Amino acid sequence: MSIVEARMQEHEQVLEATRALAPAIQEAGDIIRRALEGGHKVLFCGNGGSAADAQHLAAEIVGRFQKERPAFPAIALTVDTSILTAVANDYGYETVFKRQVEGLGQEGDVFVGISTSGNSANVINAIGAARGKGLHVIGLTGIGGGKMAKLCDVCLAIPSKTTARTQEMHIMIGHILCEIAEEYM
Repeated sequence: MSIVEARMQEHEQVLEATRALAPAIQEAGDIIRRALEGGHKVLFCGNGGSAADAQHLAAEIVGRFQKERPAFPAIALTVDTSILTAVANDYGYETVFKRQVEGLGQEGDVFVGISTSGNSANVINAIGAARGKGLHVIGLTGIGGGKMAKLCDVCLAIPSKTTARTQEMHIMIGHILCEIAEEYM
């Protein structure tokens, strides 16, 4: 079997196993939709590839996903290099998202933390800040959910130990969340 065929087969297997998360995905989508309907925003964050996913999903919400509609408020906490570097320098990298949640988050907003391990300290610290401010918390993680599993209102733990397959499911789920929000608004 070629690498191409093997990876596609892995993807299909993880997708099939991820189908079990459908009710939780719907629940997360409804949380986001209700928040946006109420005039609240969505804050996204993650590291590395998950940072790119955070930016991608925030862009889908602010711009548009599949249909013309008014802009919805969303922010990727990964994009302001001045904030990231200042906070990392002054307080430590573990606080780069927490400080932004403290400054930007408001009760009723939604925080979406993306971590394939579910154990990223900066995402976990941001979850604590989000909880303290009354934000809804959604996690996108890998198998088991890591430490995030117990900290989120909804933790979407992809049943895979492979980072690439987990990230593929994260972006699919992110697109579904955007579609739920957009379709019913």
